[in-house]
Amino acid sequence: MRVVIDTNVLIATLSKISPYRLIINKLLLQEFEMVVSTEILLEYEEIITQKSSAVVAYNFLEFLLQQPTIIRIEPPYHWYLIKSDFDDNKFVDVGLIANVDYIVTNDKHFNILKTTPFPKVQVINIDEFMEVLKDI
Repeated sequence: MRVVIDTNVLIATLSKISPYRLIINKLLLQEFEMVVSTEILLEYEEIITQKSSAVVAYNFLEFLLQQPTIIRIEPPYHWYLIKSDFDDNKFVDVGLIANVDYIVTNDKHFNILKTTPFPKVQVINIDEFMEVLKDI
């Protein structure tokens, strides 16, 4: 399984006592692939730095990039499917280019993708993704 994880979901997984820690654990067990781009990594770094510190952000990204199931892709094309928040399109573009199974997000801006007939990408929230992970 291949996914793109929005920053809001990633942040929810970071604490060792998070109810969503299973996502990080399954990534470590190489039970799914996570697709990122430079833009996505920069957003991860920015938000983790805001919520914690630059050291924590740096260490987490170094850890993340060492995982064999992290796939880096730089999309050559931008679809601009989300009009309400253009910044969210980086996740959609990577997801489409990488042919992911899911974009995992709690951001309501992505709901427009559920009614977009083409290109089709499946969007699920963090709780739905947890159910998918429990089944693998």
